[in-house]
Amino acid sequence: MMSNDIHLKISNLSVAYGGIQAVKNISIDVPRGKIVTLIGSNGAGKSTTLRTIAGVVKPKEGSILFNGEEILGKSPDDIVTRGITLVPEGRKVFSDLTVFENLKIGAYVHKHKLDDDIAKVYKLFPRLEERAWQYAGTLSGGEQQMLAVGRALMSRPKLIMMDEPSLGLAPLIVKDIFNIIKTVNAEGITVLLIEQNANLALKIADMAYVMETGVITMEGTGAALLADESVKEAYLGKRKE
Repeated sequence: MMSNDIHLKISNLSVAYGGIQAVKNISIDVPRGKIVTLIGSNGAGKSTTLRTIAGVVKPKEGSILFNGEEILGKSPDDIVTRGITLVPEGRKVFSDLTVFENLKIGAYVHKHKLDDDIAKVYKLFPRLEERAWQYAGTLSGGEQQMLAVGRALMSRPKLIMMDEPSLGLAPLIVKDIFNIIKTVNAEGITVLLIEQNANLALKIADMAYVMETGVITMEGTGAALLADESVKEAYLGKRKE
């Protein structure tokens, strides 16, 4: 029986595209109510891992348990209904729809309390309320990222996965996005985060994994990896003297 403390348990997961193995026999535990980050260079297999959890990519082998139930092979809709949602890299908002319409789309699995859910998102992101009737394509990059997170929250997730939420954003906006991640987590939502800014990600993470060429090479608390010399050298910009 799985411990109640483990919200998501990935075991021996392998994913291949054609003849290329993108993810090689990885195992990751995501404790309930925590922030877990996955860091590594581009092409390491991080996004593939999230897309596999979300049901978008079919794995070669392995197991993904959510609240003790196998979700491997389930449809993306089924996985959202169970309480897992993905904020994809690049935000992927519907640019020809308004902010409000984008949020409504996020609520397709829970339509009966739409007004309450939208009010909660507006409380978290007052800027979205100010721009409720603006087309999403006219928003700034930071506002689009807020909308992508807000849309994901409309499905009332138990676990939210974020793929590179700070990508392409100005430093001041990045700080806002990380504060939002902490706020979302403080409301009891488990967070699985992929982030290019390893320094910021490790600072807010309870647990962290380093992924290189499809393999998990290190794991530990965020603080431990932040202090690790090899991690500093590879991902935190510290150079050898």
